[in-house]
Order: sequence, then C-alpha cells, then structure tokens
Amino acid sequence: SCGGVATGAGRRSTPVTSRPPHVARAASRLVGAACDADRMTSVVGEDFRDAVLAGQEWEGREFEGCDFTDADLTGLRTRNCVFTDCVFVGADLNESRHRATAFRSCRFERTVLGKSIVEGCSLLGSTFLDCRLRSLTLRETDLTLVGMGGADLRGLDLRGLRFREANLGECDMRRCDLREADLTGARLLRTRFAEADLRDAR
Repeated sequence: SCGGVATGAGRRSTPVTSRPPHVARAASRLVGAACDADRMTSVVGEDFRDAVLAGQEWEGREFEGCDFTDADLTGLRTRNCVFTDCVFVGADLNESRHRATAFRSCRFERTVLGKSIVEGCSLLGSTFLDCRLRSLTLRETDLTLVGMGGADLRGLDLRGLRFREANLGECDMRRCDLREADLTGARLLRTRFAEADLRDAR
C-alpha cells in the first residue's frame, strides 16, 4: 500500500498525514518511490529529521544533501544506493543492512550502528563521531579518507578493508583483525593496536 510508510512485512508506521509537515513531505517522497521500485529515485536536499522509516528496503536510490537527524532507520535495507553529503546525527541504524551502497562525505554523529552489516560498500570521506561501532560488521568495504578519530573499534573484524588516508588517530583497535588491511597514508597517532592481528597489512 502507498498510504503510509512501510516499516517491514505487514507493518505500517503512522500515516503521513498525521506527521509534522517536514516529516510528512519527506515520507511522502519515499512512499511515492516505493510504489515504483524499479525506477531510480533521486532526492536532493530533503528533510527527514525525526522520520520513522524503520524496516524500509531501498534499492537504486540516490540521496544528496539530505538530513536524517534523529531518524528511525532501524532495520533499513539498502542495495546499490548512493548517499552524498547526508547527515545522520543521532539516527538509529541498528540492525540495518547495506550492500553495494555508497556513503560519500556523510556525517555520522551519535549514530547507532549496533548489529549493522556493511558489505561491498564505500564510505569515502565520511566522518564518524561518538558512534556505537563495536557491533558493526564491515566486509569488503572502502573506508578511504574516512574520519574515525577516537573511535572504539576493539575486537572488530577489519580484515582486508581499505583505510587509505583515513584518520584513525587515537582509535582503540586493540584485538582487531587487521590482516591484509590497507593502511597506506592513514593517520595513526596514538592509535592502540595491542593484540591486533596486523599480518600482511600495509
């Protein structure tokens, strides 16, 4: 149905018409896109603050300069999507899944990413500040130029990931699996690597 924002199989969120105006406008854009899933949807400069978009499945969509501050994106599924210069301050992406999706120069601050899976994606130039990352799963993902200074990454499996010219200063990477990781040009000032596996890393 296209009368509200779908939040997963058999579930619906609050109807668009009962939401604050800026949320209703933003949600309506996504509802329209959901009615034509085969067509690329491009959204520029939209305001999704506080929007409830849990359980959505987005494929082949582009978002540029959009604001997802404090949005509920729990369980979001993306595939072949592109987010450019988007803001995810305080957003809840818990248990989300992202495949072949690009987050370019996006801002993640106090973002919840617990139990999220990012696979075959690009996070080029994005920044992470005060985010919960220790339950995050990253596979075959490009983190070139990412800003993660001071992040707590203890025990994460980061094998084979690309961190070229990334800011990893003061990160806690103790017990991380960094085998075959590409750390070329990365900033590593006061980064903690105790018990990390750095075999074949460069």
